[in-house]
Amino acid sequence: MSEPSEPISASVDRDAHTGLEGWQGNVFGLLCVLYAAWHLYSLNIAPLETWLFRILHILGALVLGFALPSVVAGINKRWRNDKLQWIIAVLAGLPVLYAFALTAYGVSQYWNSGTVQNPDTTFAYFGIALGSGTMLAIFAGWFLRGRDGSVSPIDWVLILASIASTGFIALSLDALNLRLRAGTPFADPQNAWAAFVAMALMLELTRRVAGMALVVIATVFVTYSFLGPWLPGFLEHRGYDAKRFFSYVFTDNGILGPTTAVSSTYIILFIIFAAFLQSSKVGDYFVNLAFATAGRARGGPAKVAVFASGLMGMINGTSAGNVVSTGSLTIPLMRRVGYRPQSAGAIEAAASTGGQIMPPIMGAGAFIMAEITGIPYTELVIAALIPAVLYFVSIYFMVDFEARRLGMRGMTNEEVPKFRNLAKQAFLFLPIIILVGSLFLGYSVIRAGTLAIASAAVVSWLTPFKMGPREIIEALRNASQMSIQIISVCATAGIIVGVISLTGVGARFSSLLFELAETSKLLALIFAMIISIILGMGMPTTAAYAVAASVVAPGLIELGIEPLIAHFFVFYFAVVSAITPPVALAAYAGAAIAGAEPMRTSVTAFRVGLAAFIVPYMFFYSPGLLMEAGWLEIIRNAITAIIGVYFLSGAVQGYLMGPLGPIWRVLLLGAALCMISGDWRTDVIGILLGAGLWLKSRRETPLSSAA
Repeated sequence: MSEPSEPISASVDRDAHTGLEGWQGNVFGLLCVLYAAWHLYSLNIAPLETWLFRILHILGALVLGFALPSVVAGINKRWRNDKLQWIIAVLAGLPVLYAFALTAYGVSQYWNSGTVQNPDTTFAYFGIALGSGTMLAIFAGWFLRGRDGSVSPIDWVLILASIASTGFIALSLDALNLRLRAGTPFADPQNAWAAFVAMALMLELTRRVAGMALVVIATVFVTYSFLGPWLPGFLEHRGYDAKRFFSYVFTDNGILGPTTAVSSTYIILFIIFAAFLQSSKVGDYFVNLAFATAGRARGGPAKVAVFASGLMGMINGTSAGNVVSTGSLTIPLMRRVGYRPQSAGAIEAAASTGGQIMPPIMGAGAFIMAEITGIPYTELVIAALIPAVLYFVSIYFMVDFEARRLGMRGMTNEEVPKFRNLAKQAFLFLPIIILVGSLFLGYSVIRAGTLAIASAAVVSWLTPFKMGPREIIEALRNASQMSIQIISVCATAGIIVGVISLTGVGARFSSLLFELAETSKLLALIFAMIISIILGMGMPTTAAYAVAASVVAPGLIELGIEPLIAHFFVFYFAVVSAITPPVALAAYAGAAIAGAEPMRTSVTAFRVGLAAFIVPYMFFYSPGLLMEAGWLEIIRNAITAIIGVYFLSGAVQGYLMGPLGPIWRVLLLGAALCMISGDWRTDVIGILLGAGLWLKSRRETPLSSAA
C-alpha cells in the first residue's frame, strides 16, 4: 500500500483543503467538518422535520460552495479589480443585508412568541431587495474574482443571500404556514421571491462546480414553464405566472423532492464513507489488489483500470470524479505499456462509468431507484448483477483484443504489489462486507452506511494508517467538500423534475412513446434511449437518472414494460451519457489526464463502452438478465449474453484470434446482434456464425501470435 500522506498541521497559514488562508481557512474548514457531522447526527440520532432538514442541507452546500475556492471545477478565469469588486459588493450587499435583517427579525419573533406579527408589514420590500442585490452579485461574479486564498466580497454577499433566502423559506413554511399554499395561485409573493433567489443561487453554484451543461438544460426547462401557451404539439401547456412557478419549484415536487431527498441522506452518507476509505487507505488497497490481480496480464494497467474503477466507481457518485481519482494512476501506466493517449483516457472513462452500474452501491443510483420505484433495494442489487458483469466483461474483452492487436506486454513482477502480501490484508474488505451484509440483513440504508463508516475507521487501527481524531476530522472535511458538487447538481436536477411535474410534459411524452410503439416498440425504445442520454449529459449519475426517470420511465411503463426493466433501461442510458459525445464529461476528464484530444477520446470511450448501449436492449428482450425468470433461463441468457459481448468486442476492435477485415467484422457484429433477442433460435444462429469466424481467425493466426 502507498505511503501515508503528510498530515496537515492545524497551524499552517494556508489551509490545503479549503484553499483559504488564515482565519477564513480555519473557519470554513470547521464548517465543513460540522456540516458532515451534522448529517450523521441528524440521520442517526436526532432527525429533523423533513423539509427543514432538506433546506438546511441545501443551505450548507450554498454557503460552503461560495466560500471554498478549492471546490470550483468549471469556472473560467475572471478579471480582477479589487476596487470595483468592493463597490459592487457594497451596492449588492446593502439590499441583501436588509433582507437578511428582516429574516433574522422574523426568526427572533417566532422564537420568542411562536408567531410573526403583521408579516406583510414586517417583510415589506423583502423580495425586491433580496432579488435585486443577489442578481447584481451573481452577474458581477461572472467577471470579477477576488484575491487568492480568501473569500471575495461578492461571494460574501452570495453567502448572505443564501442564508436570507433559505432562512425565509424555512420560516415561512412554519411560522407563516405557507406550506399548503406553495405552488398555488394563493402563494405568498415574498416566499416566491425567496424561492427565486435560492434557485438562482443554486444555478450559479452549479455553474461554478459542474459547468454550464446542466445550467443550460435547467434554464430551458424553466423558460418552457412560461412559454407553454405559444409552443406547438405535445409541448403546449397553459403557462404559469412567476409567483406560482417559483413557490412550486421550491417544494417536495421540485428542489426539495426526490433528488435532494437522496443527496441529503444516501449520497452524502456514501461520500462520507468514501472519504473514510480514502483517509484509512482502504481505497488504496482496492487499487493495489487490482494491480496484483491483473497487472501482469497483456495490457495490464488497462485491465487494472477495469477492476479498480469498478470497485471505486460504485462508491463515487460521479463518473468524471472517479476518472480523476483512479485515472491519475492508471492512465500514465497504460501509456507506458503502449496504449495511445486517447485509448488510455477512454478505457479509464468507460471503466469509471461502469462503476456507476456496479452493485451494491451503483454510485448511489440504487437508492434513488428504490426511492422512485418502491422496489426493495435488495431486489434492485440482485437484478443489477448480470448486466454489470456483462459491461465489465465487455470492456475487458475490448482491452484484451487491443493489447493483442498492438502486441503489448504486461507489467513486470517488480512493478506490481505482491498478491501474497495483499492477501494478508483481506480484512480491509470488511467495511464493504459489513455494508452489504447489513443491507441484506434488513438494516436501513442509513444504518448500514453508518456501520460501514465506523468499520472503516476501526479497520484502519489494524494497519499503519490508524484513524485518530485528526484523521476523522480530515475525512469529514473532505467529505463535505466532495459533496458540494453533487448536492448542487441534484438540487438543480430538482428544478427540472419540478417543471416536468408542474407542466405535465412527462405524461405527454408518454403519449408520444405510446404512439411510436404502435408503429414499432423498438423504435419507441430507441427514442427513449436518445432522450435519456440527452437529459443525462453533464450530470452525475443520480441527477441524470432522476431527470430521465421523470420523463421517460412512465412512458415505457405505459407501453406495458415492467417497472424494473423500464427504470433499468433509463438508468443505463442516463449513466452512459458520461461517455457519449459531444458532452462526455468522463471522457473529457480522462483526456485531460492522458494529454489527448477530448473529442477523439470521447469517441474512443463510446466504442469501448459500446456494450452499455446494447445491454439494456438485451435485458428488455431477455428479462432473465435481470433475474426476472426461472434459473435455467437466467443461466442460458447470461451465457449467451457473455458470448454476444465477446463477439461485439471483437467486431469493434477488428480482432479475434487475429485481425479481421471489414466484411468479417460486419458478420461478427451480426452474430453479436443475434444474441440480443434471447430467443434460442437466434442464439444458435449467432453462436454458429461467431464460432465459424473464430475458427477462421484461429486458423489464419500463428499459435505464437495468438497467445
